[in-house]
Amino acid sequence: MKILFYPASGEVDISGTAGEYHALAALIVAGSGGHAAEPDATDDFGGTALSGLQVSTAAHRMVLISIDDARGVLQISGASAPLALLASNVEAMAADQGGGHLHIDYFPDHPYLAPTSVSLIVNSPHGGMPTR
Repeated sequence: MKILFYPASGEVDISGTAGEYHALAALIVAGSGGHAAEPDATDDFGGTALSGLQVSTAAHRMVLISIDDARGVLQISGASAPLALLASNVEAMAADQGGGHLHIDYFPDHPYLAPTSVSLIVNSPHGGMPTR
């Protein structure tokens, strides 16, 4: 899995296979654990490769997606129910054969995301823009 952070926009961009997304969703549902990312991930748009991600449970809290700058790791934390909603979105992206990407951005009354979360883009393992 490739995890890139774009400091200028504050967005994190994830690319992976369907299998990696299923494993990520399982990790999110479990509420704990980590996953290593491609160590040499690069791009031409100013992205900084993160070394992996860490998931943790935080009781009675919406999902917080943040960057641990000191470790270069994407952190995802939250209560079980909100984490399950995020995981279902990751699973849906893995299963959607149409391609495209999913933006996970906070907006008022978001069903599972905390207001201070960084924006997350999950790219389809089936290609760029939707084919339908």
